[in-house]
Amino acid sequence: MKTILLLLLFCGLFFIQQASAQKAQSVPNFQNDTAKVNKFITAQLDEVLDEFGATYKIRFIFDRAQMHKYGVSDHYFQDKVKDIIRQICRSNGIYYAKQPDGTYYILEKPEDITRLRRLPASAIKPTVEGKENQTFTEETITTAAAITPVHTNFSLAGRVTDNATGESLPSASIKIRGTNITAVTNTDGYFNLLNVPADTSVLLVRYAGYQTSAERLTPERAAQKLVISLLPADNALNEVVINGEKKESVMNTDTRRVSVVQLTPAKLAVLPNIGERDILRAFQLMPGISGSNESSSGAYVRGGTPDQNLVLFDGFTVYQVDHLYGFYSAFNVNAVKDVQMYKGGFSSKFGGRLSSVTDITGKDGNKKTAGFGVDLSLLSVNIYGETPINDKSSLLFSLRRSYQGPLYNKIFNKLTNTTMATAGTGGAGFGGPGGRGGMANFQTQVSSWFYDLNGKYTYTPDDKNIFSLSFYSGKDKLDNSHDLGIPGALSSTVNSSSITDLTTYGNVGSSAKWSRRWTNKLYSNTLVSYSNFFSHRNRGMESSITDSTGSTVNTSNGSAENNNLRDISAKSDWEWNITNTGKILFGAFTAKQDVKYDYTQNDTTKLIDQNNKALTVGAYTELEQNFGPLRFTPGVRYTHYDVTHKNYVEPRFSASYAINDKLMLKAATGRFYQFTNRVVREDILSGSKDFWVLANGSSIPVGSAIHYILGASYETNKFLFSVEGYYKRLSDLTEYSLRQTGTGGMGNPNSTITLEQNFYNGKGYAKGIEFLVQKKAGQYTGWIGYTLASAFNKFDVYGTDYFPAAQDVRNEFKSINLYQEGRWTFSATWIYASGRPYTAPVGSYTINKAGSGTETYFVISGKNTERFKAYHRLDAAITYDLIKTSTKKIGSIGFSFFNIYNRSNTWYREYAIQGNQVISTDVNYLGFTPNLTLSLKW
Repeated sequence: MKTILLLLLFCGLFFIQQASAQKAQSVPNFQNDTAKVNKFITAQLDEVLDEFGATYKIRFIFDRAQMHKYGVSDHYFQDKVKDIIRQICRSNGIYYAKQPDGTYYILEKPEDITRLRRLPASAIKPTVEGKENQTFTEETITTAAAITPVHTNFSLAGRVTDNATGESLPSASIKIRGTNITAVTNTDGYFNLLNVPADTSVLLVRYAGYQTSAERLTPERAAQKLVISLLPADNALNEVVINGEKKESVMNTDTRRVSVVQLTPAKLAVLPNIGERDILRAFQLMPGISGSNESSSGAYVRGGTPDQNLVLFDGFTVYQVDHLYGFYSAFNVNAVKDVQMYKGGFSSKFGGRLSSVTDITGKDGNKKTAGFGVDLSLLSVNIYGETPINDKSSLLFSLRRSYQGPLYNKIFNKLTNTTMATAGTGGAGFGGPGGRGGMANFQTQVSSWFYDLNGKYTYTPDDKNIFSLSFYSGKDKLDNSHDLGIPGALSSTVNSSSITDLTTYGNVGSSAKWSRRWTNKLYSNTLVSYSNFFSHRNRGMESSITDSTGSTVNTSNGSAENNNLRDISAKSDWEWNITNTGKILFGAFTAKQDVKYDYTQNDTTKLIDQNNKALTVGAYTELEQNFGPLRFTPGVRYTHYDVTHKNYVEPRFSASYAINDKLMLKAATGRFYQFTNRVVREDILSGSKDFWVLANGSSIPVGSAIHYILGASYETNKFLFSVEGYYKRLSDLTEYSLRQTGTGGMGNPNSTITLEQNFYNGKGYAKGIEFLVQKKAGQYTGWIGYTLASAFNKFDVYGTDYFPAAQDVRNEFKSINLYQEGRWTFSATWIYASGRPYTAPVGSYTINKAGSGTETYFVISGKNTERFKAYHRLDAAITYDLIKTSTKKIGSIGFSFFNIYNRSNTWYREYAIQGNQVISTDVNYLGFTPNLTLSLKW
């Protein structure tokens, strides 16, 4: 019994000792204000004191209303709490008094001590319970000499950069706390503020994907070159945010400007995707931008077509914006710093398109340390790197290439597999997209791939000049060539037979840019650029036939199609801050374009041979003026087009009015012209679906549009409610048809068949209303968007009435949901869209030809009078951040699930005639498609 009691006593003492040890381990290894802090803090001072008091068991006594006026924004590296308190008080010109028992009094003025002693606990709200009345003298007060403003109503210039890489951050917003004085950084991150009230003001700096920074000025700092470095949001796992400040999400609507959406490329990994983080597809999740066109990364914006969207990358125009016939964007997210889309009513700085502008700014490269990374998915491998060359220059590169994996093959087979019946059908408007169909039943192993390459060199010799060279190259090769299997009954006469089906297309672009800050008020950006779009299509059949006499005949027939566009441009953009409330934007531009298109049949007969050139020159000016809550931007763009020898004037106007700090009203209007068009071919079985041409003023007129936009937004620190209505009037639209004419046919040596080109001109309109509700803060974020819209065209060749345009989608609903828990991010998106219109055969008839049999023809419905079934799909993704230390993210692993419930959404419809009946077959988009992506960086 004694043994048992001793054993129980020993066990009890052991557990007590272990519990005491665990308790001791759970107590932080510090003593009050000597604890060390290692994190980034952005908050009001009263909140910082609350956190320090609760975390480090320090008793603070202060007037909460007073301390809430002061902000803290700094990154502390193993700094002691007492040193942080001293630093905060010194920078804000306030005082602190530490008592023998460790209590801190935080004071605006030394005489506040007496008042704080007499206030009840409910008023001063000390952060740790304790005695209210302390005995101390004025000598115990540690003074941090109050900072008295030296300069008032002065001009302040600065730059906003990434803290980790030193890269500039464009379109960051700057605001002086407590005033209506604001600014937005330009492309190179520079900003200018006039009439700053005092050199002790606090600047609030916000940028999508980064932590909001509150920067308090001092007379010394205001007199120096001001560089504000922001920390990425995912670099501060213990981030303390500023109360009352508006938050940013992966996709943000700019409430100051009309119809502007800004994207955070660094956060794209959390969104579901088919196989790649995709910039242009991410925009399709916003209202007003169609999200039901899986086969196009191009933007269908407010009833417009992709060629009506101007896409700029580091200043040069990109004409081919996607890979794999539209399933993926041509832009590597690892080379992109900032993306903004203007859905309509855009600035007079941009021109040459009718619908929208997507302005992409490439990364400059890390100016502080070298870094490398790799993304590996089931579709492609992506390698990128950035490094400083010296203290004034940096270099960035990225290379992405697909490989023949299961995901690539699944998409490629969806693009090319059709039925043999389709290959034999003719007519206008039927069959696979872009003629990519026909004889895939016989295909063997395909050999196809795409790649894109980015490179950028940036040189900053001083704080006034920036030079950069940017390069982009993207190419697709889709080879569906194959040998035909020869049936045994024919093998004695047909020696061999093969099909050639090869398509290559892509874009090469480059730019050289010089940016200069001449004075604090004047800034310029001068750029020379080159862009080349190319598309080559070779389709044909070769066979070797040996007849009964033993002689061999080689036959070859088919077609080759080439489209090549070269664009050499130069432009100079200037920004002049004339007053604190207004600035003038102005500039000039010129572009020389050369477009070739040829169509050759049977290697010898060149049926089409177009070679058009054009020179455009022009200038623009725009005023941005603020009158308190009213901000308006009138502007005008002038263009001379040498092909038509005409001048085109485009007046623009936009305005916004802030009823209060949350509610904003907006409006915009303007005229827009387009001189380069990608015309849609009606007979898509005969070759490429579309190709680029230049307006000639006759058969291909200069397209034009007028925009009318009206909207309102209500934004708090956590939520955004937005509504915008629009109406667009379109003129001089162009469609294209290539038809066979003549007599005869196969087997008739006297046949005279020619190809006739037809350009049809018309007009149209688009109208709609967009709703957005967005939650931007908290563990759960996301948005809901709804668009009610219509788009109609009118071409005389199709009749006198308006008909639905091919991109007309009446209802579109989108729900985007993001939830973050520690290192895990869960996301899900659901999209619903009304069916798109199409033209269909509704019947057929047969004509008996005297002495030559019969021939069957389709009976065609009215133009776009039929509609596909509604489109909807659910996607989801799970992302896990790989962390090397408590604050350093080194990569992520993501699982993405596309079209989870395997919805059969119709892509296009094929037709064939069997027994005088029209047989239709739906060709669907991708079904359920999983993907895995691993991202690592060093």
